[in-house]
Amino acid sequence: MKTESGKAYIALGLVSFFWGTTYIAARIGTKEMPGLFVSGIRQLLSGSILVGFYLLRGYSLPGWKVLKRLSVQGIFLICIANGLLTWAMEYITGGLAAIIAALVPLFVVLFTLLLSRCAKITRWMIIGLVVGFLGVVTIFYDYLGQMQNGSFLFGVVLALISTLSWSFGTVYTARQKPPIDILFSVGLQMLIAGIMILFVCGITGKYVDPSTAGRSSWLAIFYLVVFGSLVAYSAYVFAISKLPATLVSVYAY
Repeated sequence: MKTESGKAYIALGLVSFFWGTTYIAARIGTKEMPGLFVSGIRQLLSGSILVGFYLLRGYSLPGWKVLKRLSVQGIFLICIANGLLTWAMEYITGGLAAIIAALVPLFVVLFTLLLSRCAKITRWMIIGLVVGFLGVVTIFYDYLGQMQNGSFLFGVVLALISTLSWSFGTVYTARQKPPIDILFSVGLQMLIAGIMILFVCGITGKYVDPSTAGRSSWLAIFYLVVFGSLVAYSAYVFAISKLPATLVSVYAY
């Protein structure tokens, strides 16, 4: 048990480091491609790699009941959360997106309290949340003057919805233990979400011919696939399967 807990903390450390860098990569990717399209390509490639790896090893696809559960997780954590956050970076900087995402611990605690009858609020929990929230508000204060800009405001709203969806998805996923290998479930989540996002892109016209994108955009997507998804997202799902969601959410700080 201690070994599993130690691995979970290492996974949390990987998440905290690599996801801090993905805001920069996502911002670069959205300079030549729509944000939703970048997110869809990222998830489709990441999911295909992981699912393909497990299928080649002889694993079988799970039943509809498990796939439905994984789809719900993928919708909240990837389609809505990651998709909207990447879209938001067409209008706001990666730094501001990271600041808004720092509200995750607050929302995770709130959703935990709403969804769990046995959850308790401690004094230190309240102090930590208040200090963290005040820190976010203090940093965001410098951006208030830009709120009159419609595009900027739209980006902020997208980032807030993304943060809410990610927080709910985190609590939901922590309560759902998949009956299959964790990394296989991660791959299926990403693959399903990637297909959904690209389908939405096709309907809304938020896509471009990938061959027209420059080298910097593809390098950004490569970084997002390898370090943002295959490494960090896999580590995140592993961490929340072993540690309390409220603890794992501190990666946002």
